[in-house]
Amino acid sequence: MRRFLKYHRDLVALTAVLFGVAAVMLLLSPERFLTPNNLRSMAFQLPEIGILTLAMMVAMLHGGINLAVIGTANLTAIIAALVVHAVMPASGNEWVAAALGLSAGFAASLLVGLLSGILVGYVGVSSILTTLGTMTLVSGTCVVITGGSTISRLPAPILVIGNGVLFGIPVPLCIFLLCGAGLSLILSRTVFGFSLYMLGTNSEATRYAGVNNARTLLGVYLLSSFLASIAGVIMMARFNSAKADYGQSYLLVTILAAVLGGTSATGGYGKVIGVIFAIIMLQMLASGLNLLGVDPFFAIAMWGAILLFVMTLNHFLRRRA
Repeated sequence: MRRFLKYHRDLVALTAVLFGVAAVMLLLSPERFLTPNNLRSMAFQLPEIGILTLAMMVAMLHGGINLAVIGTANLTAIIAALVVHAVMPASGNEWVAAALGLSAGFAASLLVGLLSGILVGYVGVSSILTTLGTMTLVSGTCVVITGGSTISRLPAPILVIGNGVLFGIPVPLCIFLLCGAGLSLILSRTVFGFSLYMLGTNSEATRYAGVNNARTLLGVYLLSSFLASIAGVIMMARFNSAKADYGQSYLLVTILAAVLGGTSATGGYGKVIGVIFAIIMLQMLASGLNLLGVDPFFAIAMWGAILLFVMTLNHFLRRRA
């Protein structure tokens, strides 16, 4: 037990905070917080932010960042919706249209990841500048493609992704848990995952150890973009529409959740289970504040304050250690 506490202090602390937040919200709003409707609402809202956070975590593990996760998600949804609308009249089959649309959307997201990975890994541009550029490029492309309008009226096979239920569990939550389990296996059981942690710890030592850093970074941004595209499909399915500016406030939350979940901003450390716990905590806090009637703009300001506090605290704790 003592050994577990020694090597999982972050997870234990996060679990304590999670139960603390749940207790406070239960005391402040006992008649509404643990109701089936509120729990169901949280289960449908949590996955899209959770998968975006996993996408951000992957980039942060090498000491970088991916500012284009929201733009990539929206690009995936927009391309998929446009292809669906183009194919549906010709094929008359909703399943064929949905399959072709989702394939096109995922392909577009991988192109974004390929561009970012080449610039960061092979050209040597910093991740923050690269992803800032790709974020602007992708967001502008989305606006040009749609003219700033909303693309709606999607077929049932896509809508079930964001609104369906499987054995009593929301389909988006099932997808989130599968993404978390898959990413955890990749990071802990593959050469790529081991190389990524090494790269975040010391890139020079990793290179001298024979690891192809450029190829690893290319894989990082391809994986990050793919996860972001899954979140984009869930958002599109849940809203029954796609638009260039969906989820703009999520970027701060993804960074906050990754840091709260124990992912180091300088790279080399981070666990999927910690990120999942942090996402659950933030979702409970957001839901509780909403039930209490707190201004949503104040909540966004609070996320920023929490992020600054946690990063400062982690910095001093690392220096002391």
